[in-house]
Amino acid sequence: MSERIKVGVLGAGHLGRIHIQQLKELDVWDVVGFHDPHPEKCAAITAEFGVPAFPEVQGLLNVVDAIDVVTPTITHFELASMALRAGKHVFIEKPLVNAVQEAEELLALAKSVRRSVQVGHVERFNPAFQAALPFFADPMFIETHRLAQFNPRGTDVSVVLDLMIHDIDIVLHVVKSPVVDIRASGVAVVSDTPDIANARIAFENGCVANLTASRISMKNMRKSRFFQKDAYIAVDMLDKNTEIVRMRGVDGEPDPFAVTIDLGNAKGLREISFEKPEVAKTNAIREELRSFAYSIRNGTTPVVSIADGAAALRTAHAVLAGMSVQKA
Repeated sequence: MSERIKVGVLGAGHLGRIHIQQLKELDVWDVVGFHDPHPEKCAAITAEFGVPAFPEVQGLLNVVDAIDVVTPTITHFELASMALRAGKHVFIEKPLVNAVQEAEELLALAKSVRRSVQVGHVERFNPAFQAALPFFADPMFIETHRLAQFNPRGTDVSVVLDLMIHDIDIVLHVVKSPVVDIRASGVAVVSDTPDIANARIAFENGCVANLTASRISMKNMRKSRFFQKDAYIAVDMLDKNTEIVRMRGVDGEPDPFAVTIDLGNAKGLREISFEKPEVAKTNAIREELRSFAYSIRNGTTPVVSIADGAAALRTAHAVLAGMSVQKA
């Protein structure tokens, strides 16, 4: 498939607008149109981007190869199912769907129709995380902090499905081991579901991940720290920088300008090195949409597959199921 892929967008809210903008700027896509139930949003998007609004979802499905679902989570299952049954490739914003059972049904449907389905866990395409990827080697302790200032746009779901699920997906991708235990707690402050949450996730291989998410912080933060044998990897997904701290044995005389520590007779002298790998200046949303097009054209599994999205959703719901919730 060398020609542009015809795509339609479902949803013209804040994120839907960004998706339409990025799709139009990528030469692999032909943005045929979009659908949104709010006339004022439709008028604004058409005026800004020159993309026509379709009054019905089915009408848009009839003229595209792929659909981009950027609507409230509760509608994901119905819209994605409709698109897959129409034989369309589907991009779905995270979380994949609202309920685990919906995820299982959508997985089965996607497998039966053999279409590309990518889930919008955009942090996988964050350039700081991409820069860190080559350095991961069986991390055994992971700590993440994802803090956001209050925004009523995300309160249709708990902070676990709104924010923490990003880090759940990252951790599952890096660790690649079955989850064996989850302990969690949360506090509902301004909504009916937890607005602050902490989860301790233990894996079969011994790794432990400690995840904290808040949507009522005074400042934004998206930091992750990965600890593995003789190395520490810090990833700042907000400020887009990565730092690798490594410890290695010293043969012969130590470098007089290097940072060294003496671990005693058994392990001897170790040298500490600091690296800041180059972080590409890329737009993560643009890169995930480019990647989706690549999977369609080449018949490959998307970088963030529907199976990945389902795994993150299962784990997020397990966090919620085991969570003790306090009311502030």
